[in-house]
Amino acid sequence: MSPHDTARPLEVACPQCRKKVLWSEENAYRPFCSKRCRLLDLGAWADESHRIAGESAMDETDLDALLARADRDGDAS
Repeated sequence: MSPHDTARPLEVACPQCRKKVLWSEENAYRPFCSKRCRLLDLGAWADESHRIAGESAMDETDLDALLARADRDGDAS
């Protein structure tokens, strides 16, 4: 018998509504409590309400300008 068989299941707070949720394979929505909370969270990422801190990624225009400048500088040598 492994130590995990007798241990209490991990309980976490749903990131969306803070309701206590058991972290188990039976919970298809973990760490969320429900499909609704999972979709609300996904929507927040999609409309950029949730963000990861850090520098913004380059967009295609910035990347094209950087590559053009590198080509120009490379031709001068």
